[in-house]
Amino acid sequence: MHSGFVGLIGRPNVGKSTLINSIVGAKVAITSSKPQTTRNIIQGIYNDSDTQIVFVDTPGIHKPNDRLGEVLNKQAYYSIEDTDIILLLTDIKTKMGKGDLFVLDKLRDTNKPVILVINKIDSVTKEDILNKILEFKDLFPFTEIVPVSALKHKNINELISVIKKYLPDQIKYYGDNEITNRSLDFIMAEIVREKVFILTKEEVPHAVTCVTERVEVSKTSYKIYISIIVDRDSLKKIIIGSNGSMIKDIGSKARKDLETLLKRKVYLDLRVKTVKKWRDQERYLAEYGFNDFESE
Repeated sequence: MHSGFVGLIGRPNVGKSTLINSIVGAKVAITSSKPQTTRNIIQGIYNDSDTQIVFVDTPGIHKPNDRLGEVLNKQAYYSIEDTDIILLLTDIKTKMGKGDLFVLDKLRDTNKPVILVINKIDSVTKEDILNKILEFKDLFPFTEIVPVSALKHKNINELISVIKKYLPDQIKYYGDNEITNRSLDFIMAEIVREKVFILTKEEVPHAVTCVTERVEVSKTSYKIYISIIVDRDSLKKIIIGSNGSMIKDIGSKARKDLETLLKRKVYLDLRVKTVKKWRDQERYLAEYGFNDFESE
């Protein structure tokens, strides 16, 4: 048995959450095109006959311009400090920029294996892949470079094989059937938050939080009560939409994912609540035992 913790870092929106979901084979981390979608340290657990790899998905590293940005960066730096192997993800379709150099600078003092993962290769040529490798290889002494498509599950097995070479431990941290360290309540709330981001697009900022307040379980179904927390009434109006059209759409799409996750019929009750201050949001979440939310 070989095992270890693997941290995923990179600029926002390079596909870290998609990669973890692809490896684990289930939605344990939400995805959207909105930067900083991931606001919490989420672990996805890969198991096979002789290996357990704990992947740590963190918020995209960026230069913060507000309190939330500082919190997200602090969480992301966990991957550099407290994991065994680091995967640096980059989007092959995005040109090298200050954001990439900012992330590389944070890696200068690490003595851990750093594997460059070039993501989103499913719609580019081999020449494009080679050019991206050449763009990065002289900037940092990467242990390995692996091109993948997390969305299409391309070259994922090769990435797993590469990671296995550097796993330091020989113990099992989680059970064979566990795929994440997160609670079911957390995952359900995150699925709703994902749909808010996807459907409202740029109208709603990434500071929206969702919390599962109550779950009623029967032999054939779940009734799930989830609140969408915003910090001002104008966002509440956008999420509800004209005659409730947006909240209905959010609920419909979230319910489909929840039924896939839970393998039962789901009745979803969504409420939008305004909690105006950041600290008040934290207290609200704590009332429901939602300690998965990490702000410090």
